[in-house]
Amino acid sequence: EYNIKPIGLGARDTLRLEMGYCLYGNDISDTTSPFEAGLGWVTKFTKQFVNSEALAAQKEQGVSRKLVGFKMIDKAIPRAHYTVAEASGNAVGEVTSGTLSPVLNIGIGMGYVPLAYSQPGSEIYIQVRDKLQKAEVVKPPFV
Repeated sequence: EYNIKPIGLGARDTLRLEMGYCLYGNDISDTTSPFEAGLGWVTKFTKQFVNSEALAAQKEQGVSRKLVGFKMIDKAIPRAHYTVAEASGNAVGEVTSGTLSPVLNIGIGMGYVPLAYSQPGSEIYIQVRDKLQKAEVVKPPFV
């Protein structure tokens, strides 16, 4: 009647990545801050909590890296733990999630980069096997 078909976790992961949603253990963890991940809006300082002083200081001083979305310009599929590099090949960050978007038919991903590479339109490179593949920082959602 509804023509509903079963899907697996891979399809669900692709959908969440196309929306730019974080996955705990990949894009966020107990070692990342909500301000680095773009989730500072959920952090309320009206009450004390574990590490609230350090987070308040980070909110005031800013962060040194940011979680960004990116789309591949070159034909490649980014995967978690691939290196994010600048044009010269120097490593500047790490991919946290990546896949081939069936809607866009290109590789998309998220990863942490220094602030200098975090603006939409910034050119970054993803190390796929032994080759640097060009990508562009974009503001999620991807679709």
